[in-house]
Amino acid sequence: MPDLPIYMDNHATTRVDPRVVQAMLPLFTERYGNPGSVSHSFGWQAKEAVDSARGVIARAIGAGERDIVFTSGATESNNLAIRGIAERANRKGNHFISVTTEHKAVLDPLARLARRDCEVTLIPVEQAGGALPGLVDIDRVADALRDDTVLVSVMLANNEIGAIAPIAEIARLCHARGVPLHCDATQAVGRIPVDVATLGVDLMSFTAHKLYGPKGVGALYVRRRNAALRLQPQIDGGGQEGGFRSGTLNTPGIVGFARAVSLCLEEMDSENARLAGLRDRLFAGLTAALDGVSLNGPPLAKDLRLAGNLNVNFAHVHGEALMMSMRDLAVSSGSACTSANPEPSHVLRALGLDEDHTRASLRFGLGRFNTADEVEFAISAVTEAVCRLRKLSSMA
Repeated sequence: MPDLPIYMDNHATTRVDPRVVQAMLPLFTERYGNPGSVSHSFGWQAKEAVDSARGVIARAIGAGERDIVFTSGATESNNLAIRGIAERANRKGNHFISVTTEHKAVLDPLARLARRDCEVTLIPVEQAGGALPGLVDIDRVADALRDDTVLVSVMLANNEIGAIAPIAEIARLCHARGVPLHCDATQAVGRIPVDVATLGVDLMSFTAHKLYGPKGVGALYVRRRNAALRLQPQIDGGGQEGGFRSGTLNTPGIVGFARAVSLCLEEMDSENARLAGLRDRLFAGLTAALDGVSLNGPPLAKDLRLAGNLNVNFAHVHGEALMMSMRDLAVSSGSACTSANPEPSHVLRALGLDEDHTRASLRFGLGRFNTADEVEFAISAVTEAVCRLRKLSSMA
């Protein structure tokens, strides 16, 4: 029997790897200076730590060190990218393009712009029942591009259904029309290979706490090579981060971020193979034990879906009731960042699922610290809970 409770919500956040904690500790008690303090050794040591971490993170995504802007997390990075473009005085138009299944940290800033003087086009994804549900058709992107389009924003890997988008192809379409591409890579960095040059992105958001690093620190890649991309800062103050993002840098978090990224790169191939095996076993076990279990999103294939992602719906069961009846298993019914909203998952609704199927869905996010024994426990716990709830429903 594995230790309880069991955590399978690694798309919401991840446990900080103990090796990351060890890298961070000296920055709290020994090298604790402000990296902006240039007049003494405490500041110099902190700046050296930040510079080293910046280089590690930049190399991990194929970027230059000057391309990395540290933020408080991916939500801030997304807002800086989108609003930073929208608020430029010399932008060429007012049209923005994104996708219906984006994270709320992209959709909500775009909705705010739409209430002002901007026009937003949200591209639908392939529907449930199709060959590649949840994926973006690049022809739709091509059709949506206009002369007054100023930004396209498409996530690399979806946080609910794990769908991996054809970003490089979308980037080629955008650049042929002179339009920058922003990519929310929050769920992708550390989980799949990410290279900004290969992908062709101009702006890219990511964060530490999704890849076994600390909460409260993220980054925005801003292309500086060729024609440097200009953004309107959203936080004013001391002019840190090249003027893009003022505020004292979170030195321990940044060092932990870099260590977490390094560990993910070192262990990515073996970890993805192990997680895909666990994920496939979980799905096979659930479908063997229960009727009416359906996969949400694209097929369980390496190039289409994140290895640790499983999103399924259970016919005739309410997902919230199912979660509440499994106190020893932590999963979710959608994005943790929208958990305060009682509405069904907008991602699953965008797939064309009705409200009943959407509310009957659970997201499993398998991660570094999950084991085969935990997967067997999850199969048993879910099966027992579904059978019990279905019996109660039929009796009612």
